[in-house]
Amino acid sequence: MLLRALDGYTRASEGAVLVEPGGYVAFADADRAASGQGGFDPIDYRQADPAPFYVIWQGAGEKDVVRYPWPYQLAEIAVVRVEDRFPRAVPPGVAHGSPAARGFAVFRRSCLQCHAINGDGGRVGPELNVPQSIVDYRPEAQLRAFIRDPGRFRYTQMPANPHLSEADLDALLAYFRHMSQHRFDPLHPDARDARTESR
Repeated sequence: MLLRALDGYTRASEGAVLVEPGGYVAFADADRAASGQGGFDPIDYRQADPAPFYVIWQGAGEKDVVRYPWPYQLAEIAVVRVEDRFPRAVPPGVAHGSPAARGFAVFRRSCLQCHAINGDGGRVGPELNVPQSIVDYRPEAQLRAFIRDPGRFRYTQMPANPHLSEADLDALLAYFRHMSQHRFDPLHPDARDARTESR
């Protein structure tokens, strides 16, 4: 399932997770409603209004924001396969269980909500494959460190990812390297990268 926010944040989540007890789609803050104000208090450093809807989790053990997403300004919940909704982000020609396939699973779980590959994905963070792949101009050691803790490099909305293992980072970089050979620029669809193979 895809949870899409007004600002372009698009979070993929398993349907089984979203129907676990403890998850709610809120349309107002109960305390504000009781006082006659309605709506929500502003949240995060931007002091954003979470309306129209905000996914929250109240259950014990549901504090893991990687497994239990908390998107606000929720505009759509779509029941769709990620591969069908974002086909240009899917690594072509890779075997199940290969490093690039495992990397796509990491990207889908931890990155797709903000970042796009070949124009497919979130709109909050930068596109990572066109016109150049992130692995074309950033050393892999730097990428690893940045993905793990971007706040060490710059003030950014990108969260730290301490949950990603070294194997996860290996796979993610394998996915980026693979996709660098399979570029499609939606802004310039006739100017395919010379290395891009037909799908």
